[in-house]
Amino acid sequence: MNKEIKLEKKLSPMNVWALAFGCIIGWGAFVMPGNIFLPNAGPLGTAIGMLIAALIMIIIACNYNYMINKYPIAGGEFTYTKYSFGDKHAFVCAWFLSLSYATLVPMNATALALIGRNLMGKVFQFGYLYTVSGYDIYLGELLLALGALIIFGTFSIKGVKFAGNLQVLLTIALAGSVTIIGVAALLSPHATLSHLSPSFHPGSSTFSGVLAVLAVSPYCFVGFDTIPQSAEEFNFSVRKTRLIMIISILFGCLVYVVLNTVTAAVVPDGYTNWSDYIDHVSSLNGLESLPTFHAAYQLLGIFGLIFLGIAVTSAILSGIIGFYMATSRILYSMSVEGVIPKWFGVLDEKTKTPKNAILFHMALALIAPFFGRNALTWLVDMTSLGAAIGYGYTSAAAILFARRENNKGIVITGIIGTIMAIILALILLVPIPVLNCSLGKESYFCLVAWILLGLIFYFSPKKKLA
Repeated sequence: MNKEIKLEKKLSPMNVWALAFGCIIGWGAFVMPGNIFLPNAGPLGTAIGMLIAALIMIIIACNYNYMINKYPIAGGEFTYTKYSFGDKHAFVCAWFLSLSYATLVPMNATALALIGRNLMGKVFQFGYLYTVSGYDIYLGELLLALGALIIFGTFSIKGVKFAGNLQVLLTIALAGSVTIIGVAALLSPHATLSHLSPSFHPGSSTFSGVLAVLAVSPYCFVGFDTIPQSAEEFNFSVRKTRLIMIISILFGCLVYVVLNTVTAAVVPDGYTNWSDYIDHVSSLNGLESLPTFHAAYQLLGIFGLIFLGIAVTSAILSGIIGFYMATSRILYSMSVEGVIPKWFGVLDEKTKTPKNAILFHMALALIAPFFGRNALTWLVDMTSLGAAIGYGYTSAAAILFARRENNKGIVITGIIGTIMAIILALILLVPIPVLNCSLGKESYFCLVAWILLGLIFYFSPKKKLA
């Protein structure tokens, strides 16, 4: 790697906020109200769970901010873990975290096909090819996903400032569209408070419902932790990162709660409340089978679908850009530290971006759409686990350094962050029938395969540890 070429410091606070917020809100924010939040927790249970989750993430963000100030370089969790616990722990942390980030890029890309299927008259659903795990693969949808991956991967190579500014435009469109839908719900007669009763799902206890929301919170909020990955490219003081992370977490929490509450407040004719509707949604067709989309249509007609379409598309594309950036910076940092081959750390002479790392990620992402969204879900289910591991290592590293400096505040937040990360990981790994929050069977197989692949990679003779 040419050591004279360095990452450029061109990211403004707005760019970094957009990076985090754009990664936090993805396709899931628009479908989880109908398939996870309301069926498990109800409108109030989801709001409580999200607020608790946001508080936990803010505490963890304090640990991240502390470590960013210690190591304002690319790599984030990998760097903190390496200098706190050594190469082995650093590799484990980065290996699982990179899986979390990497799988979300093709998952976002294939979500574009779902917009076509549900909002555009199935315009891309042509040229049937085959079926994987019950999901039909069409040539049109495949080309759409591949095109998005190539185009936005190229944008990520063109320069961090270009990608950052594009991220700002997308997140403004996302936030603006959700705001319009939220205001419409306050003014429209189609959204009523009576639909919000019962506050919790009748078939679940309050505790289990809230815990079900907390279990997916690492997946919901994965994104604020992408900020440390680009710390070396900030054109401002890293001290500002705590406020930026907190604002991005609060914005993400607000979007989740608004979308979920609006979905519960608007139900089709013939249903008395959200619970009655959600219990039958799996047997419905069309927009009624997508509660959040149906709510937007009921509130504003075709314009509701347009605004929601803008919000979803912006969320998907900003997620692709954000996770391209985050994954490539992890790979770049691992290469600089000698954990993986130097090829991954090569910077483009013109744009000063880790071009090879982005191309490698793009190559992997281009394979994924051929397996369909159902198969991809098995990997994405592990996103929460990878994020929890990253949170845990960063919080533990914060404890280690804070104790040396007698910083009692960070010691406390570090202990809380570490404990919460362990609890979140255990909820995902240990099957608890009452909670129904653990990884699915297929995800366990993928987890074992990923661990074995990591062991092979780690003990490869080509690897040179620093």
